[in-house]
Amino acid sequence: IYTHVCQSCHMPDAKGAMGASAGYPALANNPKLAEPGYPVGAVLHGQKAMLPLGALLSDQQVADVVNYVRSHFGNAYKDKVTAQDVKAQR
Repeated sequence: IYTHVCQSCHMPDAKGAMGASAGYPALANNPKLAEPGYPVGAVLHGQKAMLPLGALLSDQQVADVVNYVRSHFGNAYKDKVTAQDVKAQR
């Protein structure tokens, strides 16, 4: 999911990018990801230049991509997001 949906804006290394009209924040080494509800909400409902993806992804897919980002790219958050956690934020 990261490769096909997220990396076009956040880049393959998750270091983000600056676009013509908006910046795409780095997910690598991002302390905002410590609270799992933050990235879940951003994926579901969008944030700033990020479009909401909740209608396109299942609860499990959202949980999977959030867990992936929170445990890769220099992030080492151990607590896992579940599909139930995602469902509760819809």
